[in-house]
Amino acid sequence: MLDIQTRLHTLKRPKLLARSVRFGLDDYRREVHLRRLLQCDTLPRPAVAIMRLFDLESEMNGLRVAKSGNYAVAKHVEILIALAGEAQLLQTATPDAR
Repeated sequence: MLDIQTRLHTLKRPKLLARSVRFGLDDYRREVHLRRLLQCDTLPRPAVAIMRLFDLESEMNGLRVAKSGNYAVAKHVEILIALAGEAQLLQTATPDAR
């Protein structure tokens, strides 16, 4: 099983999605965006949030690859932005806050 940092660095998505994430990252607000994506009242630690976001992103990417009518590019970008935001938090967090 790959660790979180390795999974983040090996995540390959189309350039347009990656570019959208870079533009949206400055506006990422954990309390608002993560709560909506994970549908939770209490926000998990960054490492836990990342693992849950990986699951959501994998499902969304599967829909994208399958060209499903249920695919929503805006939601996919939102999940990827949250992944990037949580990764930044994880890098700066103290070991007990991860």
